[in-house]
Amino acid sequence: MSEVLREKIKQKKAKIGIIGLGYVGLPLAIEFARKGYHVHGVDLDQAKIKLIQQKKNYIKDVINKDFLYAINNNLFTASDNYEKIADQEIVFICVPTPVTDNKTPDITYIMNSAQEVFKRIKKHSLIVLKSTTFPGTTEDYVQPLFESKGWKVGKDFYLSFSPERVDPGNKVYNTGNTPIVVGGATRKCTELSAMILQEVATKVHMVSSPRVAEMEKLIENIFRSVNIALVNEIARLCDRMGNVNIWEAIEAAATKPFGFMPFYPGPGIGGHCIQIDPYYLDWAAKKYDFHTKFIELSAESNEEMPFYVRDMVMKEIANLPIKAKDANVLILGTTFKKDVEDPRNSPAIKIIELLYKEGIGNINFHDPFMRTIRLMDKIFRVQELNEKLLKESDVTVIVTDHSAYDYEWILAFSKRLIDTRNATKKIRNNREKISLLGASTYKVS
Repeated sequence: MSEVLREKIKQKKAKIGIIGLGYVGLPLAIEFARKGYHVHGVDLDQAKIKLIQQKKNYIKDVINKDFLYAINNNLFTASDNYEKIADQEIVFICVPTPVTDNKTPDITYIMNSAQEVFKRIKKHSLIVLKSTTFPGTTEDYVQPLFESKGWKVGKDFYLSFSPERVDPGNKVYNTGNTPIVVGGATRKCTELSAMILQEVATKVHMVSSPRVAEMEKLIENIFRSVNIALVNEIARLCDRMGNVNIWEAIEAAATKPFGFMPFYPGPGIGGHCIQIDPYYLDWAAKKYDFHTKFIELSAESNEEMPFYVRDMVMKEIANLPIKAKDANVLILGTTFKKDVEDPRNSPAIKIIELLYKEGIGNINFHDPFMRTIRLMDKIFRVQELNEKLLKESDVTVIVTDHSAYDYEWILAFSKRLIDTRNATKKIRNNREKISLLGASTYKVS
């Protein structure tokens, strides 16, 4: 029966379901719709479904004309329930995979979605898991669920893992032009998955199993986590040394055309993947009596950076003739990444929390993409960024270096500026007002 599904894919008659309409699911849905497939999306967040029904695009990386084309031509529909999944022949699961407070994997969203698909899916359908997870999730958790129907994988249903490779805000690479990896529970599962994925990707790389594909995704993100942790540690050393600018040193190292790739320090890691994924592999490794010391240490090192920035702020306040309870601190940029709307695990939010616990009298923030931040018993509301706000702030901290900011103007009206992103690199005036993370002495070449 796989031949029937193959033919439907060729003729663009295969109906596609997307579970989870966030930064992974919505772009994927629109790409398939753009190629002529009928796609139905499911997300339990009623606010997202309402926006879709109102034809409002809430993911910046999705081209608005493509979004409207898909909806206006009835190629993309969405609901906050699973009922229409019964009509879909190919289902992609694109739901979050967080960690618990104890840093162990939480695949509740995956399994809840799989359960709902399991209740409705027809025989000879294809299920592709895209949520980042630990090796073994697809075959040890999702596959047995569907086999409990008495179905045989590769014969009665098809199952694969194909990790998402979404980089929010990337102006070059997107869902449509980024190579994709896929590994199926059987060869037939892999081939069918590759066939449908080739409709929306420039290249599909097939691997021998879901486990390899699951491990591949973790390697991608842990590679970044480890290297960022390395430069963050060196940045702290440069601050301690007092006469080395890490940003200049990295720029110099990057002139080497081989054997080096530049990574940069910062106030901490945010988003969904890099901060969380190391713990997925660390947890999985323990089942084999293997302790991933290097990976765990890197993750912990990155998590320390908001505390380091807090200490930078407190040091500046200690040098002022005021007490902490009377200090005004302004945080600039509170989403997790430059020019991206996503606040998940943002280091800026952690820094605000830490400063609040230190008893800082007044903490304000500005971000072009955020309106409020809820922390413990307090709601922080975005402030208008103007001369008055800057002049009244004892310390201003650049945490997320959005392109919309005029850093020379910000510096001109700031009393003291902590720059955690080297956003003030090209500014030559008022250097004495800047404290740069990773460069106690700020020299301009």
